Amino acid sequence: MANRRDFLKNASILTFGGLLAGKTSNAIAATPATTNVNAAKKIGLQIYSLGRELHSDVPGGLKKVAQMGYSTIELAGYNDGNIGQVSMAEFKKMSDDAGLKIVSTHVNPPVREYTPENKKQIAEFWKKATDHHAAIGVKYIIQPGQPETRSAEEVSFVSEVFNEAGKIAKAGGLSFGYHNHEGEFARVIPGGKESVFGRNAFRRNAPEGVEIIYDGMLRQTDPSLVFFELDVYWCVMGQQDPVEYMRNYADRIRVLHIKDRAVLGQSGMMNFENIFKKAKTNGIQDYFVELENIQYKGMTQFEGVKGCADYLLNASFVR
Repeated sequence: MANRRDFLKNASILTFGGLLAGKTSNAIAATPATTNVNAAKKIGLQIYSLGRELHSDVPGGLKKVAQMGYSTIELAGYNDGNIGQVSMAEFKKMSDDAGLKIVSTHVNPPVREYTPENKKQIAEFWKKATDHHAAIGVKYIIQPGQPETRSAEEVSFVSEVFNEAGKIAKAGGLSFGYHNHEGEFARVIPGGKESVFGRNAFRRNAPEGVEIIYDGMLRQTDPSLVFFELDVYWCVMGQQDPVEYMRNYADRIRVLHIKDRAVLGQSGMMNFENIFKKAKTNGIQDYFVELENIQYKGMTQFEGVKGCADYLLNASFVR
């Protein structure tokens, strides 16, 4: 997804001194603390959900996040040892001071098209990123950007690169994972020139070797090196069932992104009860709320994120 890739690459523009600093600081200050927090629930937040509003006041913003009922966070905006313009060590201290545990991070390598020529460059990137995140005690290092996968052969090569990233992360004490959007549920064929999306893709006179990209990644990555963070909303947008994927790949899907069209539970299109029940059955321990740009709803990101927390804290099926 282009917005996410731009955010992760250019997070430095979302930092201190931005034009929106005054406006977002007021939005943060106006966000009331949740009063019905269930301390037994471990709710995580992907900080991408907050964008500029967090980076205008990181210490204050993180405290607001904790007051809403979140206890863990997943980083975004990694930039050569920084999160935006804040050093990772300083960001960890701010998180610790707020009572938030950094569990995971989203990181993209600097190239989207994987080739034998840049495979070493990608590996070097993961070595540096792993070292930086290991230094602050991160558990998961996850790639959220889809590489070019226009054919079955490209899916195979990407899977090979993921396995190498998994080896690097494992050597550094981290676990390497991959996060999906809807594009991974398109289909590819051997020798193909582009992926084809939709339930009827390649159904007529289908050549041999047709496969959903996500399924190909699951099949060709080493379970001991690569896990998957299933974004349940993007799975639905990809015309697939997240519960079915958790059922079929219980040993591979270890983390979830809990996401809706906007604030959780408001669209009516996500069966979060069944999702959480299956996650519990599978023993999934970590999940992170993610919220896209919600300004079109007339809300700040902090207000939307609080709405998500309230939904989960009041949901009887969330333990």
